[in-house]
Amino acid sequence: MPHDVSHTEADDDRILYNLIVIRNQQTKDSEEWQRLNYDIYTLRQIRREVRNRWRRILEDLGFQREADSLLSVTKLSTMSDSKNTRKAREMLLKLAEETSIFPASWELSERYLLVVDRLIALDAAEEFFKIASRTYPKKAGVPCLVDGQKKLHYLPFPSP
Repeated sequence: MPHDVSHTEADDDRILYNLIVIRNQQTKDSEEWQRLNYDIYTLRQIRREVRNRWRRILEDLGFQREADSLLSVTKLSTMSDSKNTRKAREMLLKLAEETSIFPASWELSERYLLVVDRLIALDAAEEFFKIASRTYPKKAGVPCLVDGQKKLHYLPFPSP
């Protein structure tokens, strides 16, 4: 829910919330309701898969116990050092462009910017990128869809 402080209210959160609201206004089990329900499920799966990819890399880095707390972002989360903002954005963009850690058409999220900031503060960002590059290499000319992902019917713009 939007007033829950356990998450940020990012674009992907608003899209998911809006899809749920629209679906709940439809007649249950109608064709429209089923399409929306499928899109909601797909969006949640994409988000879960991206989070699992990040968790696997963090665990490979030795952050087995800290992985969930490093990935936890709330409305109260802030950048650890404003000097790292530019470097965190550059690293996140590099991850998106040079690896397949994010699916094709993924709109970069503030959530992962904060995670990269934490990695920079821990001096682990470069090593994270190296592992991400090996584990999820970008394949030339092949869009990276999350396992079994199909086209979403109702997303207004490409952001899971």
